[in-house]
Amino acid sequence: MSAGAPKKLIAVVGASGAQGGGVIRALQARSVFAVRALTRRPRDFRLDGGEVVEADLTRPDSLARAFQGAYGAFVVTNFWEKSAVPEQTQARNAIRAARDAGVQHLVWSTLPDVDAISGGAFHVPHFTGKAEVDADVKAAGFPAYTFVEAPFYFQNLSTVFAPEPQPGGGKAWVLPLDPNARCLHIGDPADLGKVVAGAFEKPEAAGRGQHLSIASALVSFAEIAATLRAQGHDVSFRQVPAEAYSTFPGAEELVAMFRYWEKFTYFGPDAEAKIALARDIAGEPFADFADWARRNMPAGGPR
Repeated sequence: MSAGAPKKLIAVVGASGAQGGGVIRALQARSVFAVRALTRRPRDFRLDGGEVVEADLTRPDSLARAFQGAYGAFVVTNFWEKSAVPEQTQARNAIRAARDAGVQHLVWSTLPDVDAISGGAFHVPHFTGKAEVDADVKAAGFPAYTFVEAPFYFQNLSTVFAPEPQPGGGKAWVLPLDPNARCLHIGDPADLGKVVAGAFEKPEAAGRGQHLSIASALVSFAEIAATLRAQGHDVSFRQVPAEAYSTFPGAEELVAMFRYWEKFTYFGPDAEAKIALARDIAGEPFADFADWARRNMPAGGPR
């Protein structure tokens, strides 16, 4: 880009979420591209040094302006957010609008195809549903396109997958999962942001349909617990039968996910190559879990 030329614009879906927010911060830190934050509630979102535009993936009419004039677009959907419009339809709405707006490089946040990897043995819709959209991205005709795969977030360990208080004191993860199975690819969504920013900067290396998986490490829950105990946390892991766990809506899918992890790992059999490429594209180290936990999960603090 010549001196004085305007920066190419990247439109980021899900600006207020973990992934979209991480992408925006990484793009702004590198100062290579201009940033447009896309959100359903623009009045509630502030972005210094960039623009904020309304975009609702359930309403295709809201998307034309969202992607207009953008060189690149980052697209992510939220399986867990209840909507009358299916997640795949939301993704396809964004892909179609980005293509029609002339976007040159689309980055789609996907996950492994559990059904294909397991030969149909395990059904995990919140993984496979995203993978099904990969074909739409490939067929859309973008000059460059990239797939990124988000890890099991460090943050999950203090929120949706936080250990539960135990009757005798301390806390424990109570799950139908082998605690010694090294099957969990963990990472920080901030690192996903770095990978996405790097992909936009290096389309020749990452824009031909490559899958980039973001993970700091492959660990077991026993190793996670040991790391936290070394920092002063009273935590453990208790494995329970699937029948004892399947007592709430959605539990059956989570049990299938745990079985898939145990047999194939979170990112599947080709994980190492996808992670290595992601590290190269990011151009900087990924966060270390022990360091992250020391800063964000202090023993004795709010948990």
